[in-house]
Amino acid sequence: MRIYELGDGTPDVSVIGSIHGDEPCGARAIERLVAEDPDVERPVKFIIANEEALDADVRYLDDDLNRAFPGDPNADSHERRLAHDLGREVRGTTAFSIHSTQSYADPFAIVDTVDAISRSILPHLPVDVVVETNNFAEGRLIEHAHTVEVEAGLQKSDEAAKNAYWLIRAFLTATNVLPAPAVASDGGNGGGDGGGAGDSPVSKDDRLRLAAPEENSLDVYRLLEMIPKPAAKEYEVLATNFEPVEGGQPFARADDETFVADRDFYPVLLSAYGYADIFGYAGEKVGTLP
Repeated sequence: MRIYELGDGTPDVSVIGSIHGDEPCGARAIERLVAEDPDVERPVKFIIANEEALDADVRYLDDDLNRAFPGDPNADSHERRLAHDLGREVRGTTAFSIHSTQSYADPFAIVDTVDAISRSILPHLPVDVVVETNNFAEGRLIEHAHTVEVEAGLQKSDEAAKNAYWLIRAFLTATNVLPAPAVASDGGNGGGDGGGAGDSPVSKDDRLRLAAPEENSLDVYRLLEMIPKPAAKEYEVLATNFEPVEGGQPFARADDETFVADRDFYPVLLSAYGYADIFGYAGEKVGTLP
């Protein structure tokens, strides 16, 4: 576990990347931001969590870290010991955990339940969707109070790393760690805090990100149940995440078997190979934020 701290005092804001070693976007985004050495208005802690799995390019060594909390300092498992240590590091902080997925290219947020803290943060993130995990948070860092998790994009993609960087900046602005940045109105470099690495000019796309509306409207979904996936050689997903599936509509295949919805639902984190034994989750749409 690698930890960086910026600012004076004890941080009560933390950013966590690469809980899963095959999701490098969080580590890449943290390293990019820390290398810029931004001026912060309150102290913040950055954590690259599972360095050993990241170096090995595997999801985990012994156990899924994001199913291992609160952990055990005396466990034989690397991840269960790490879960204990990571839990200690984020205790007392508002935490932001970066992930990536095989199921959906656009960033979206995940919370245990939308509460007052997440309501103050979520509308300021460059996302359109938030998912409440409901009863599916056991063993995950998201059980830690005041944690917002984000899926930054497709696993191992450059776009996910770039998304993760901008998600972190938006979170740090929403939590008053970073000031709202000045935005260039022309093709210049965006001023002293343009957000690019080193002296690189800020691209038009990045200026648009910086100039995004102060608050976004988000659709809120809640997980209802896991969708089992049988053993098979080949899988295919026929539905699109966050788009409604009607009862009687085919939504996935495993070899020659086609799976048909027995009722209406919204697919969430549905993918062919993202999980070993489930396609993903069935969810419901419960409202909007703000």
